[in-house]
Amino acid sequence: MSSNQLVLLACLAVAAVLLLGLVNMMRGGSANLSQKLMRLRVLLQFVAIIVIMGVVWWRAA
Repeated sequence: MSSNQLVLLACLAVAAVLLLGLVNMMRGGSANLSQKLMRLRVLLQFVAIIVIMGVVWWRAA
């Protein structure tokens, strides 16, 4: 898997969880589920930042 694909996958994971959380909130779904999805989004954003910074560091080396 190339580094571009890895960054894209990380960003798409963040976007998917964000959209799931927003859809759940707009439909009046469980507040507990929305909270869990938003926490998962924050975790995935952290992972995405680590992946992006790793790719930048690797390409600069």
